[in-house]
Amino acid sequence: MSLISRRRFLQSGVSGLFAGPFVTSGMRAASPNGKLRHASFGGSGMAMSDMSALSNHEMWELAAVCDVDTRNFAGVKKKWPNVRVYQDWRELLETEGDKIDSVNVSTPDHMHAAIGMAAMRKGKHLYGQKPLAQTLWECRQMMLMANKAGVMSQMGIQVSSAFTERMAVALVQQGAIGKVKEVHTFSHKKWGDMELRPKTSDEVPAELNWDLWLGVEEPRSYIKGYDHPSNWRKRRAFGTGTLGDMGCHMFSGWFRALDLAAPIAVESAGAKPNVDNWAIDGQVEYTFAGTKFTEGGEVKVTWYDGDKRVPQAVMDLVLKEGGKFSDQGSIYLGTEGVLLSPHGSTPMLYPKAKYAGFKYPKLEPRDHWMEFVDCCLKGGAKPSANFDYAGPLTEAVLLGCLASDFPGEKLTWDAANLSIPNSDAAQGLVKRTYRAGWEVEPA
Repeated sequence: MSLISRRRFLQSGVSGLFAGPFVTSGMRAASPNGKLRHASFGGSGMAMSDMSALSNHEMWELAAVCDVDTRNFAGVKKKWPNVRVYQDWRELLETEGDKIDSVNVSTPDHMHAAIGMAAMRKGKHLYGQKPLAQTLWECRQMMLMANKAGVMSQMGIQVSSAFTERMAVALVQQGAIGKVKEVHTFSHKKWGDMELRPKTSDEVPAELNWDLWLGVEEPRSYIKGYDHPSNWRKRRAFGTGTLGDMGCHMFSGWFRALDLAAPIAVESAGAKPNVDNWAIDGQVEYTFAGTKFTEGGEVKVTWYDGDKRVPQAVMDLVLKEGGKFSDQGSIYLGTEGVLLSPHGSTPMLYPKAKYAGFKYPKLEPRDHWMEFVDCCLKGGAKPSANFDYAGPLTEAVLLGCLASDFPGEKLTWDAANLSIPNSDAAQGLVKRTYRAGWEVEPA
């Protein structure tokens, strides 16, 4: 498995499980005005950002919004006065089933799979925020269900459609730095907490359905500002830490540029998370099978977050040239040169003298959200970050999150079987335990 490309993995490893289109009654009835009728799971933050971006397409319309905190409806109603609002996502899907064509799931990570799988079972196209799901098993089910249901899918890694990342991909694949020997990718963010969860509780606001917010997770006390609305990424029950938050963005450039499939092995050199919260200052080394864009039979990619830093010798390849190392990005070390790809900024080639007068490739513009709407309306080609791509990408990210529980242990990965054959303890974290009545059914 580890020696085959992502395309062959999809063809031989999982695609054989698809027996054909998954059909449910009343799915995707024709819109009376020809527009894509959409529902959002989430009413503020990233959900509002996604809705606002999607609304730039003239053939998109917002039909309904669900949020467990009704205080978030004011902003939605101000922008879309006629939208129908719900507090329970299950009620929205049941009531709006024949009135919507697509959804976005822009909730805390722990609910991505529960809501996304239910929506796809009803034949709804899905724009799913990153990470695709919170666990490896859930991520695989999301990929399988998108194909089984025959829906369009797109993960919210909008930078993968941006000029900057696509330029880095083009430069690597046209051989501008030769064959890639190794990659280092980094983020200064610190979505973690080295302390345990306080044994306190506060009164739940009347507008918030705390039980629905917990969803698939076991009941626990509400602590004002601790989880909701913005610190849930730090919590193991609800988020995926810095790696889960930024990894799907940061990995996408080199994952696509090198045409990588599943990792062969992964090893954490960062702090171990506690029972409640993700750690800060992570470092994870991945080993992938080599491709035509890499040197040798394997290629290593190392992730750093918080105060962890790329080795000074690697940074000096840029700094001694007068370049600046950004807070987030990736650096590719090639046999003929170096590519620094700052997150969201123009990639740069080093040494500067070698690339003086270099002609950069021309790229056509692409909009991540418009692409999703167009594909939903027209059919045919899938969006660029569809789940066939985003699924394996997210699995690599989540494998690194899992490895942080076992610092210093090199975990082997059998992607086809969702298996970590050299660690029973690690294998136990591939799939979560669900709260009774909230189980996510396999695809």
